[in-house]
Amino acid sequence: MTEEAYDALEREFSLLLRRARANASELSRTVHPDLDGSAYTLLSYLVQSDGLRAGDLAALFGVDKGAISRQLSRLERAGLVERRADPDDRRAQVLVTTPEGRRRHEAALQLRRARFRERLSSWPERDVASLARLLAQLNASFEPTPQVSKGADEE
Repeated sequence: MTEEAYDALEREFSLLLRRARANASELSRTVHPDLDGSAYTLLSYLVQSDGLRAGDLAALFGVDKGAISRQLSRLERAGLVERRADPDDRRAQVLVTTPEGRRRHEAALQLRRARFRERLSSWPERDVASLARLLAQLNASFEPTPQVSKGADEE
């Protein structure tokens, strides 16, 4: 593949990410005026889970626990997330969405989906399907790979 192709991909991908962050920020304010895009993304992951520990969220997003803690505090104060005892380890806590958090997230999700449909309505269905397939392939190539530790005899 040529450098020009990689450069074009990087440019378009960067633009897509900037627009996605801006869209997430706007959607977050429809959920609650005190939230930012990061909090909306966290809420989305929590809606899709049965509950996650703060440390698991930090690892998932590749950020420190302090950053996650600040976002989770905003979500808790807004009544969108609550802490519960971890059923696997009663000393730990998991974060789960409240019914109000799920309701507000669903409303924002419907708005996001309507925007996608509106903006892609002129595209042929096969192109939308191709884009989804290619994005899935791209996402898979960015999955973290497990690091294999070298044993003492391999050093």
